[in-house]
Amino acid sequence: CPAEEVDHMPCEDPRRNSQLSREMNFYRERQCPLPAETPLCLIPPPDGYHIPVRWPDSLHKIWHSNMPHNKIADRKGHQGWMKEEGMYFIFPGGGTMFPDGAEQYIEKLSQYIPLTGGVLRTALDMGCGVASFGGYLLNQGILTFSFAPRDSHKSQIQFALERGIPALVAMLGTRRLPFPAFSFDLVHCSRCLIPFTAYNATYFLEVDRLLRPGGYLVISGPPVLWPKQDKEWADLQAVARALCYELKAVDGNTAIWKKPAGDSCLPNQNEFGLELCDESDDSSYAWYFKLKKCVTRISVKDDQVVGMIPNWPDRLTKAPSRATLLKNGIDVFEADTRRWARRVAYYKNSLNLKLGTAAIRNVMDMNAFFGGFAAALTSDPVWVMNVVPPRKPSTLGVIYDRGLIGVYHDWCEPFSTYPRTYDLIHVTSIESIKIGSGKNRCNLVDLMVEMDRILRPEGTVVIRDSPEVIDKIGRIAQAVRWTATIHEKEPESHGREKILVATKN
Repeated sequence: CPAEEVDHMPCEDPRRNSQLSREMNFYRERQCPLPAETPLCLIPPPDGYHIPVRWPDSLHKIWHSNMPHNKIADRKGHQGWMKEEGMYFIFPGGGTMFPDGAEQYIEKLSQYIPLTGGVLRTALDMGCGVASFGGYLLNQGILTFSFAPRDSHKSQIQFALERGIPALVAMLGTRRLPFPAFSFDLVHCSRCLIPFTAYNATYFLEVDRLLRPGGYLVISGPPVLWPKQDKEWADLQAVARALCYELKAVDGNTAIWKKPAGDSCLPNQNEFGLELCDESDDSSYAWYFKLKKCVTRISVKDDQVVGMIPNWPDRLTKAPSRATLLKNGIDVFEADTRRWARRVAYYKNSLNLKLGTAAIRNVMDMNAFFGGFAAALTSDPVWVMNVVPPRKPSTLGVIYDRGLIGVYHDWCEPFSTYPRTYDLIHVTSIESIKIGSGKNRCNLVDLMVEMDRILRPEGTVVIRDSPEVIDKIGRIAQAVRWTATIHEKEPESHGREKILVATKN
């Protein structure tokens, strides 16, 4: 591709999206070009690109030349977000609402929320900046999924991923975020500027859909006790009350609520006219699905309620009730867990993948099912973006119940991330994830060019499929300029699989 495409994200292209409606920020959401409109070319790294600083040092500094965008440093330097120092950007750990550093801010929150001991595991940081909050929560064993839109500050999410923190480009606009219901134990907004009570509290209702019963909501900054925002602050409290959230504390400009654990509080008479969603509504369907102005029904099992789920890390290996959505789900879950423990051992010992070393931090599993691959990696210094294609069985809720993170994504479209953001991409049965229909049914070449876009130079791709598919993949890998080798599967496994391991040059 031309050199100016160095940071190109096909579905978040400001030139393309600026023509669209601004109502509810529709123009800042994913808007993908048709495959025919996407040039088939490989995105080059910027001049002077270095292999990224290794985790955990990358939390504190990255190479300036890998993303030479100074706008955030210039605008936010005084708030401790990041600053340029020699050949690096360094990250003091600050944020707009915590200029003294994320650690001090997290310490404040821990007075009101059980941040240690494994009670909380999955967090969502909305409008995350450079994701220092999520980066520093990792010390507590809390895995934070950070998101922000592509905006005038250019590369917040690119910086987060370069630092080795889980992040995605996303906008809370007209559609549900690409997560199942009851995914997060903690939802956090620090100056995220989401108007939670606008459009009849639609955005608060989306947060409520994503937050587990018994989970915590933290909002720092406007409108909490903010000058000239008395009405907005009163409305925010009124919506939370209508949903029976318990206000645990207001500390300065930070408000902390706890969501009720059960359905005891139906949204009865309230000024927002809130009603329960229809019985037939699938609250976990979230791929290009319009936001609903109704309250997600709670009737969930104990293993979805914060405080009743086994603490982390025990929840990783316990089959949750959501697994029973599949026939014989509990047995399938346990077999899948054992199978991936075997496979990952084989990857490390016989295929010499650098899993478990500092060379691999950001990992993607493109067809994650129950998250067995990620579960087998939990003792390694990695995090895994588990992707469940939307027309596959809806297993993403199980992944979150285990204390892992991920998104829905249709692989006939580009992923919402910057180029060069993953060290290792893993996919089982690549043919089965190309699920577009009709004209948009995508082909393997488009898919592998997209994998190349999001893979870091010297990154690794692992593909497991039938010998015929692997043969085809091997030919495309040459065209994409990967160095590929084909291996037999591990001896204990049944089925006709081969494994292709490729490196991007």
